[in-house]
Amino acid sequence: MRRKTRRIISALASAAATLVLLGNAPPQKLRYRIDAPHSEVHARVGFFGIASKTARFPAITGGIELDPAHLDNVKLDVTLDATALQAGDSVTLKRLKGPDFFDVEQHPQVRFIGRSMAMTGPVTAVVSGELTAKGVTRPTTLNVSFAAPPAKATRREAIRLSGRTRIDRTDFGMNAYRLIVSKSVTITINAQMVPA
Repeated sequence: MRRKTRRIISALASAAATLVLLGNAPPQKLRYRIDAPHSEVHARVGFFGIASKTARFPAITGGIELDPAHLDNVKLDVTLDATALQAGDSVTLKRLKGPDFFDVEQHPQVRFIGRSMAMTGPVTAVVSGELTAKGVTRPTTLNVSFAAPPAKATRREAIRLSGRTRIDRTDFGMNAYRLIVSKSVTITINAQMVPA
C-alpha cells in the first residue's frame, strides 16, 4: 500500500513539474506577413463640415508576430508607401503628397508599430503602439477585429483583421486648411496576413 501511495505521489509530482515547465516555456511566436493585394488602408477626413475626402494607400508591407497563448505580447507592423498615395482627384492628390500634408518627398513612409494588445473579446482587441507620419511619432491605439479568434491561430492559416484609429492631423505637423479640412482623420486598415 505504501509503495502504491509513493508511486501516486511521484506521478503527481512529475505532472506538477511538467505543468511548471510548460508555464515557463518560452512564447511560441507565429509570424505572418501582409498579403498586399488583399489588404487596404484608407484615411478619411471631413471636408467643409458636410462631406469627406478619402485617401487610399495601396502599397502596404509589414506583418504581425504573436503567441496565441500570450496575446498581450504582440508586434504589429503596418508600413505604407506614401509616395503611392491615391486620392479622388488630382488637386487633392497633389496637396496630400505636398509639404502641407504627408510631404512624401521628405517622408516617403507612414508606419504603425503595435507593441502590446489587450483583448476585449474573443475576436476584438486594442493594440497600443506608435504611428509615424511626416517624420513625427505619436502614441496611438488601434481598435482591432479579427475574422477568427487569434488564440486559435496556427502556422497554416492566414489571419484577417480590420483596425481603426482616429488621429489629430495637426499632431503630425499637418496644419493647413483648418477652416476647410477637419483636424480629425479616421484611418482604417483591412489586412490579410499569411504565414511568413
